[in-house]
Amino acid sequence: MIKFVYFDLGGTVIKDFSATNKWSEMKRYLGVKSTFSEEFDRLFDQYELNGLCISRDVDTLIPIFTEKFDMKFPQNFSFLSYLVNNFEKNTSIWPVISEVEKTCGIGLLTNMYTRMFATIKNKGLMPPNKWKVVIDSTAVGLQKPDRRIFALAEAKAGAKAEEILFIDNTKNNIDAAKICGWQTFLYDPVNPEESSRKLLEYVSTLGKSIYS
Repeated sequence: MIKFVYFDLGGTVIKDFSATNKWSEMKRYLGVKSTFSEEFDRLFDQYELNGLCISRDVDTLIPIFTEKFDMKFPQNFSFLSYLVNNFEKNTSIWPVISEVEKTCGIGLLTNMYTRMFATIKNKGLMPPNKWKVVIDSTAVGLQKPDRRIFALAEAKAGAKAEEILFIDNTKNNIDAAKICGWQTFLYDPVNPEESSRKLLEYVSTLGKSIYS
């Protein structure tokens, strides 16, 4: 029986840069030279794996990238503001969340940058649901797919592993949740409308396991 459902935020509950060309558009806006494009990506990914989703402010990368890639950022540029300003609502998933909320506890399990969750909420991108638990990587000092964040989320949900359903758009995170004994659904941000439809069907086919 499913008692609690955790949703990922970026790429699932909201539309971020996943499966879009928005990252490339940002690099063009910033004037990243083609010779540095791949290295720019690698370095950003490196920082994301080592601090951005825990405690390091993403805007502290600006002077580092300025020197590393001989860049001149626009005046008052903020990575955080640029990213969130280009996020969008994913209203296709709102009915799914509301349906699940009728019978289960719902929560967010998300890797964020410092200040990002509050900025997303202030921008009005979130659905109008009442999350019982919010596990924000920057608040708990852990990030997916570290199994410790799943153990923490499990404890916060007050449910056993097999009683939790996790929806995320990243396979590594889904695989980690499976190892922890959770049920999972891999959300596809390429076509959120279709993925939300399939998710609603999936939730419905669980029948008594989720609605009893």
